[in-house]
Amino acid sequence: MASLKAPPALRRWIQQAGRQHPQVAKRHAATAATPLEHHTPDPYVTPTEVPAPAPGLHRAERRQAVQNAKPFSEFLTDTLHRQHDYLRISLTERCNLRCLYCMPEEGIQLSPNKDLLTSAEIYYLSALFVNQGVNKIRLTGGEPTVRKDIIPLMQRIGSLRSNGLKELALTTNGISLHRKLDAMVEAGLTGVNISLDTLDPFQFQLLTRRQGFDAVMKSINRVQEMNKVGAGIKLKINAVVMRGLNDHQILPFVEKTREEDVEVRFIEYMPFGGNKWSEKKMLPYAEMLDMIREKYPDVARLQDARNDTSKTWQVPGFTGRIGFITSMTHNFCGTCNRLRITSDGNLKVCLHGDAEVSLRDLLREEHGGEPMDEEAFDAVRQIELDRRKAVSWAFDAEEGWVSQERRLLDVIGAAVKRKKAKHAGMGALENMKNRPMILIDREVVPRNTTWRSHKQPLPGALTRTWSPRVPVHLLSSRSPTVSQMRWSSSNSAPTRESLTGSREATTRPTSALTHVKSSGEAHMVDVGAKPSTRRVAIACATVLFTNGEPFRLISENSNKKGDVLGVARIAGIMAAKRTSDLIPLCHPINISKAEVDVQLAAPGDAGIGVSGAANAYGAAVVQARVECVGPTGIEMEAMTAAMGAALTVYDMCKAVDRGIIIAKATLLYKSGGKSGLYVDEEWAGRVGREFFVEHDLEMPESLA
Repeated sequence: MASLKAPPALRRWIQQAGRQHPQVAKRHAATAATPLEHHTPDPYVTPTEVPAPAPGLHRAERRQAVQNAKPFSEFLTDTLHRQHDYLRISLTERCNLRCLYCMPEEGIQLSPNKDLLTSAEIYYLSALFVNQGVNKIRLTGGEPTVRKDIIPLMQRIGSLRSNGLKELALTTNGISLHRKLDAMVEAGLTGVNISLDTLDPFQFQLLTRRQGFDAVMKSINRVQEMNKVGAGIKLKINAVVMRGLNDHQILPFVEKTREEDVEVRFIEYMPFGGNKWSEKKMLPYAEMLDMIREKYPDVARLQDARNDTSKTWQVPGFTGRIGFITSMTHNFCGTCNRLRITSDGNLKVCLHGDAEVSLRDLLREEHGGEPMDEEAFDAVRQIELDRRKAVSWAFDAEEGWVSQERRLLDVIGAAVKRKKAKHAGMGALENMKNRPMILIDREVVPRNTTWRSHKQPLPGALTRTWSPRVPVHLLSSRSPTVSQMRWSSSNSAPTRESLTGSREATTRPTSALTHVKSSGEAHMVDVGAKPSTRRVAIACATVLFTNGEPFRLISENSNKKGDVLGVARIAGIMAAKRTSDLIPLCHPINISKAEVDVQLAAPGDAGIGVSGAANAYGAAVVQARVECVGPTGIEMEAMTAAMGAALTVYDMCKAVDRGIIIAKATLLYKSGGKSGLYVDEEWAGRVGREFFVEHDLEMPESLA
């Protein structure tokens, strides 16, 4: 057989690697990831602090390097200790096929271009996630190869190898891959998953509603040709199996692995918006395996890696392998390591979850909500750097990080912390509202951890201490439970006049205004001589709805702006940390703990500090607890946290209720300092002794 000639891209790659790494030139082959090391480091995100040890290090030095390595980012670690080091990014909603299980027959309404992430935004988010520990990025769609700038975008993402990226993969239908593959390999492509549901050219046209079978096979052959000369591309074929439609193609696909080094993965048919899923069409893993065993009785199970989605098998003597993606019958949620970013910039932590949070809106906040290109990023970054230089005290311990990144990581971390142990069952998934598959990503392979069904109440948010990788280690909160929700027959709406009430407290403030001189001038109190003591403050705010729509949307988690209670918690914590920036005479305080609890209260519930008549349509109740060890009180931090969370609820619900009332914003508890203990007795009676004992708080006399 004539020897194969390396394609131009691979020859250039070998020459470049040979000049910088002579051992590569001797082998004349290496993985496609190597050239990524020669790209310019990311200009936005701080590189990984601890580089991989050089091959020449002694064992003791390598051991020391491992001991000194940073722990995996807490932002990407959920409450079940699953570390999310794999990010899937959808580059486009467009596709040149119309697969039955992916695209609704009537098509989809494409988003305006301005709503989609720009290349600069995609690269920025890629760099942000890589810096936090993501080592694998997969580009999906729609169909990613229809994006005009796919090659330069892959080159930029590939440059993140120097920051810790190990794999850059692509999921594609293969229609145009063969025309771009050389350039992609040169950019650093390490893996390709090609979606192909049949080896019959005529059935291909029926399943995809388009022609193109020959182009897909050409792409598969091209990958295999490049691998024979050392490209090292991991090649997988994904086939969604539907009973009575293409299940007769299982054995031909298995036979394809006899001589070809490829892994064919059979995927259980899954429900998505508009794909007309039914359990009768779904062929389970066990039945597929039985069909294969009838012809290949000695097919054997292989050892899978920890985070593999596929159960891998091989027929003895065959070159390739087969796999099964069993998300419907045997979930693999326990080892989930995936996150998804949709083409319109939303973060999805579970393929089967409908809850999403917008990273795009946060990115564009300082750009008037407009799409950001490279120049816009440079301008925003320069503004942040100048601002940090001008008021360095306001960015204490944040050197090297712009405030925008910190806010993004706050939101990302909160989303990851809300993931549950596993996704809903088959019956619930069938009826769950979700995007069409084309608007999530092209490959129908879930990483099955979930947020919640859209009809379930919202769980708590943060439950663990955050990573010191960035200065947001103050974020932690208890996981609140949602109040029992009861609909009231009352038709009376709350009024501002009905919200006032009296309360008794154990102590009262003195009549002297410490922030005002005798001349009437305002000044900041000198606390330099005061002793440092433990100080705790608790404040609350109640957000009353004036119609039933906000309560319904929040309880079903179907608000268009996202997770209202989760975002409000984060906003409250951030507000507490920025109190001295907002309130002129407040001292900057080193907060040791900040917790914000936001719960829904059912219509008519009078146990929230306002009358049942005032709470006719439900409410969001905020309680903020802030602690420090210092010479001055922390009441303002607690009040700012409560109001920041309440205002966030208002902002996210005002589109459906312009009459929202923020009521009962008050201090509930304060301890430490010269003035001693202050407690709202009405509140203390509601929470009881257990609350004070659990949180190690000074007990008021009324409960002693």
